[in-house]
Amino acid sequence: MKLEKKKSLLQRRRWRIRKKITGTAERPRLAVHFSNKHIYAQCIDDDQGHTMAYVSSVAKEGGLKANAEGATALGKQIAEKAKAAGIESVVFDRSGRRYHGCVKSFAEAAREGGLQF
Repeated sequence: MKLEKKKSLLQRRRWRIRKKITGTAERPRLAVHFSNKHIYAQCIDDDQGHTMAYVSSVAKEGGLKANAEGATALGKQIAEKAKAAGIESVVFDRSGRRYHGCVKSFAEAAREGGLQF
């Protein structure tokens, strides 16, 4: 019962945030998702419904875990892929998570990689 309540509250936060945040071709939405084992990040153009750049810790060559070190490495990777796709600035979508820990490590690494948000 308690887990169901926690998940429903997280989903409500996601919906509330997504009403305000949208991505365009010039400034796509950088959506990040953290599971217990992996991290997924993608730059999304919501007008067209296309993913412009994508990176995850599931890739076999990465071998990254869902912790702060893995988030830092993935932040740098998404910044490189976004630069290659011609993306300079993004709108950061935390998916209802607090800005600390892995989310903060990911965001700071993406900023160091050259993304502006």
